[in-house]
Amino acid sequence: MGYSKEIHMKAEEVLSRRRQKAFYDAEERRERIYAEIPRVREIEQLLARTGIAAAKAVLAGSDTKTELIKLRDENLKLQGELRVLLAKNGLKPEDLEEQYKCPMCSDKGYIDGKMCQCMKTLLRDTAFNELNSLSPLSLSSFDTFSLNYYSDTPDKNGKVPRRRLENIYNFCVNYAENFGDMSKSLLMEGATGLGKTHLSLAIARRVIEKGYGVIYCSTPNILSVLEKEHFSRDSDRPTKRHLEECDLLILDDLGTEFSTQFTTSTIYNIINTRLSRDKATIVNTNLSLFELKKIYSERLVSRMVGEHIYLEFVGEDIRLAKRRSL
Repeated sequence: MGYSKEIHMKAEEVLSRRRQKAFYDAEERRERIYAEIPRVREIEQLLARTGIAAAKAVLAGSDTKTELIKLRDENLKLQGELRVLLAKNGLKPEDLEEQYKCPMCSDKGYIDGKMCQCMKTLLRDTAFNELNSLSPLSLSSFDTFSLNYYSDTPDKNGKVPRRRLENIYNFCVNYAENFGDMSKSLLMEGATGLGKTHLSLAIARRVIEKGYGVIYCSTPNILSVLEKEHFSRDSDRPTKRHLEECDLLILDDLGTEFSTQFTTSTIYNIINTRLSRDKATIVNTNLSLFELKKIYSERLVSRMVGEHIYLEFVGEDIRLAKRRSL
């Protein structure tokens, strides 16, 4: 996957901060150990001297075999003493060294010129964070979702809003807690103000905490971005790839965008691609299935209904109920 220069720069900045932190943490750790066990500092200084002496002996060019063997034996003896001394104090030699978040590349991002997996993950997460920078991902949680504003009175179809939302809430909590690579997609349908966005974001928050890559986007806004990329001279089009490849994609307010051939085909391609790759998508819409078919193709809606778990939200706008309770 290709990433912009800005994404690479931000990822490099993160790695630089990680290396600096590892260095300063090690410095503080060593100073504490030296203060408690002065002999550790002495041994490290002696080890450094044997290394310098060995280098000088090699550069001298004379018969250095005996001298090098002597220095090697002295070095091994000092290392042994150091290990024993540290072990007696519940420590190990690694406690004197930098401890990197990624021990494979020492937080450099590359191993022998090849990109480390930690760098690939960091680039992906940085790109996702850029897309999520204007979203309210941090504003919703399961703890702040209340059932008190939903009515206990059955609607005209005999559905009790509070009971229905309690079931949906419990399902969403379980879905988030057990989210994995093979999790199903969700289709949340219902009028405005019934909690679709809140529960979607609560799922996103928990899934992100589990280490997955999540993108939340308002459908009209993201389609505007995609359209600009599509008709630009840049052939890279990273946003579309990110939407297709993230672990969980949340498309909020589907159907509120200005409908064109481009928007309908783009939505179909994104949803269809993610389904074919077994990538979970949460689709939120205020429109009925019949209304969705009028905007998109029956093929798309049938595909969503067939392969998404359908959650129907019922009741009246809880924002009105909240205002009445003030």
